[in-house]
Amino acid sequence: MSNPLRGGENPAESIAATLITARLSAQALAAFPGPLPADLEAAYVCQDAAIRRWPRPVAGWKVGYIAPERRDHGGDPRLVGPIFADRVQLFQGEELEFAVIAGGFAAVEAEYVFRLGVDVVPQSREWTPEQAAATVAALHVGVELAGSPLAQINEIGPLAVVADCGNNAGLLLGPAIANWHEVAMEGLACSTWIDGRLQGRGGAASLAGGPLAALAFALSRNGRCGRFLAAGTLITTGAATGIHDIRSGQHSVVDFGAQGRIRCRAVVAGAVS
Repeated sequence: MSNPLRGGENPAESIAATLITARLSAQALAAFPGPLPADLEAAYVCQDAAIRRWPRPVAGWKVGYIAPERRDHGGDPRLVGPIFADRVQLFQGEELEFAVIAGGFAAVEAEYVFRLGVDVVPQSREWTPEQAAATVAALHVGVELAGSPLAQINEIGPLAVVADCGNNAGLLLGPAIANWHEVAMEGLACSTWIDGRLQGRGGAASLAGGPLAALAFALSRNGRCGRFLAAGTLITTGAATGIHDIRSGQHSVVDFGAQGRIRCRAVVAGAVS
């Protein structure tokens, strides 16, 4: 699938149109569709255009870490991307299925997920972790479903990730952690397994600065983008055990110890009507 820029066409809109069409039709892309955004600000313009084209509202935001050597001149240590409402599933004990685009990218990531308890209006200020904590209604365990029509999206880099909806394809939301604010982050540990094989271990303490630092970034970055975050919005905080590629037909278990296990299975994606 290709979508070369036509004369006079807005590059961000053209890029977004191709990426969203590929996602909705479950078709892989061989390359990034057009010129790579010049910087993160331009990439977020593409992301906004993509959000407008998705047929369902945004229910949350994923946060991903940017390695120091891959940061642009703005210096953002993390990035955000939309989690669409139709791609959020509640884990209630039964194995959940999630769709992956054949020939694209797919991965599972163990996550600690905040649910906002208040509306957050766009602000230019930078949030601190302490300020961010005051917005929280609950902290859940969960699994981010990373996914893109671009098989090489992570190799292309953060600009492509931001432009293509943060390389997010959904969220499996597990139970809330009781009295989370009284629990030491070092005590929140997890492991990820695929087809019975251990892929990685980690936990809340594995995340740079901890989950609240990721939440503070999400509030700050979305504020700079002019985005209103309603109470109930979900914010993932980063891949606590790493990013683990998965293929259709494979099963994954993410074990959060006392907080439970989330079981899921990858299936081939079909077109979204």
